[in-house]
Amino acid sequence: MRSGYRCAVVNDARGTLLEIREQVQSELTSYLALQREYLGAIGSELLPVCDALESFLLEGGKRLRPLFAYAGFSATGSQPTAADIRAFTSLELLQACALIHDDLMDRSDTRRGKPAIHRHFENLHQTEAMNGLADQFGEAAAVLLGDLALVWSDHLLHTSGVANDALLSALSVHDEMRIELMAGQYLDVREAGEKSPNVDRSLRIARYKSGKYTIERPLHLGAALAITDLAKRKELTNILSAYGLPLGEAFQLRDDMLGIFGDPAVTGKPAGDDIREGKRTVLMAMTFERADQASKAKISSALGREDLTSDQIEEVRALITATGAVKDVEDLIDGLLSNALTAANSAEIAPSARELLIELASSAIRRSH
Repeated sequence: MRSGYRCAVVNDARGTLLEIREQVQSELTSYLALQREYLGAIGSELLPVCDALESFLLEGGKRLRPLFAYAGFSATGSQPTAADIRAFTSLELLQACALIHDDLMDRSDTRRGKPAIHRHFENLHQTEAMNGLADQFGEAAAVLLGDLALVWSDHLLHTSGVANDALLSALSVHDEMRIELMAGQYLDVREAGEKSPNVDRSLRIARYKSGKYTIERPLHLGAALAITDLAKRKELTNILSAYGLPLGEAFQLRDDMLGIFGDPAVTGKPAGDDIREGKRTVLMAMTFERADQASKAKISSALGREDLTSDQIEEVRALITATGAVKDVEDLIDGLLSNALTAANSAEIAPSARELLIELASSAIRRSH
């Protein structure tokens, strides 16, 4: 393929994804406006809930899950309607549920450079001089707002306007995706109680907590909306899994790297936040496999300590890098990405969708936040 033609195709894919992203933003804005009207009619006390969720959902986010759903739909050779775009958009609300609850479980202070939802409502409690415990109020609010986002995800999908057979086809994928997500979240919580990190366990968590619901299942959802006959889309679904599973794992591995080495000005999270939270990631598991006893002891004593200074974070980072684990994770990411790109070029994928999948793979892995 001539380089000039290749650049034109890539630019066309980027332009298409930008257009879909803007449509998703528009659908999300419209939906949240309707929900504000509904909740506001119940009581003005609910308006801070609307404000918080609008800020959380509209003032950031890459819209990757709706974009992968769009790519899965396009892989069938079909073009989505406005109703399909609304169905894709419902995945943003599912992600909001996962992030709000994840921040609460991890006791994270920030998300995208702003207070996490539980901290936001803790601050609201203090500002309004309410009775009771501010932190307890913030935690309860985060549980409820996360649940509300999950309900809204269902509601937006159900009211998207897609045909009944398409909705039923998508629901089987949608339900499985949510079960996998909750299973992965539990495994992640449980991992914190294990006596030592383990690469295989951490890879399984990466697959179920993030990879599958970020990439593989959205691809399947899009395909299910386009082709309602399971038998007819089975071969395509297998190819989409061959693309989505390794890419999803690589996505989470990149997230883990950013959690320790990311720039706070870009990630919106404090430097080395995953160290303070004591996260048992693949990177950390590989580090423990390769570190000597002295390094293990130093890293173990730092994990989960919220009072770590910047200098102490830097010391842990240096110890992790010295083991060679960073290079090994980067090599693993490259290998997983290569597998995904091979699948993206399969003959079963509609030609018009191949560049979309390749561009999405690049944006998911070559990211800084």
